[in-house]
Parts: sequence; structure tokens; C-alpha cells
Amino acid sequence: MKMFADDTKVWCRVKTETDSITLQEDLDRLQLWSNTWQLKFNADKCKVVHIGHSCGTKYYMEEGSTRKELESVQEGRDLGVIITADLKSSSQCTISAATAGRVIGIVRRNFRQLDIADFRLIYTTYIRPHLEFCIQACFPHFVKDLETVHKAATNLVPKLRK
Repeated sequence: MKMFADDTKVWCRVKTETDSITLQEDLDRLQLWSNTWQLKFNADKCKVVHIGHSCGTKYYMEEGSTRKELESVQEGRDLGVIITADLKSSSQCTISAATAGRVIGIVRRNFRQLDIADFRLIYTTYIRPHLEFCIQACFPHFVKDLETVHKAATNLVPKLRK
């Protein structure tokens, strides 16, 4: 049986070349730890996100007997939250609104007629959690995406359309 050391996060403020070397040393120490405890890192799943700068620093992990360069990406996902290199939340809000919109489509296809009580139950159970998941990271100018979803949801009930 193989186990992997998933969900490990390493971060460091990199201002100088020394900081970059220190971060690589931390990765090397993690690699030694994983070899000791036989919890291997999957180097293909390891990513580097440069937050706030675009330094060309490269980081490596050992995979077997080879040293593999870690992929540098503009955004990463952790527990459903999207972390971007510029720390903007627009993609998070867009994805949350789209997911809630798909749920509204499912409800529309499966329920011909909804009264207010049924709508309240369906909305609070299936639609609102997607919108609330986004709202903590949402700036006021992204609220229009969420309001569009809310309007589409209320259009499901004839008495709430206006």
C-alpha cells in the first residue's frame, strides 16, 4: 500500500536569492522526511504559485533518482478555494455563481411548479451554500454575479418573479 503526503503547504517570503535557496532547502528537508516515513510526494501534483511577484525562481523535488522541476502556475485550488497569484477573488466568485446557476437549472428541469415553501427549502439547501461559499472572498463589484443567480432562482416561483 502506498500513502502520499498530500495537502502539504510550504511558503516563504522570497525577496532575495538567499530566500529562494532557503525555500529549496525546506523542500529538500520535506523530501527527506517523506522518504524516512515512506509517505511519498507526487511531484506531478506539486505546484508553485508566486504570489505578488513574477520571479523566475525554480524549485525541484526528487522523484525516484531524478530531480524534477515543480510546475509554476498562476492559480491553485485548496479545499475548493482558488488562490491566484494576484490574490484576486474574481475567478472564485465566477465559479461559485456558475455552480449555483447549474443547480438552478437542475431544479428548473425537475420541478414543474414550486410554491414559496418548497422554494425556500430548495434554495437554502442547494443554491445558497454555493453563494455563501463565495461571499467571504467577494468584492462589492462581483456581487452582480451573485445577484444574477439570486434573480434566476426567484424566477422559479411565479409569485416571486416580480
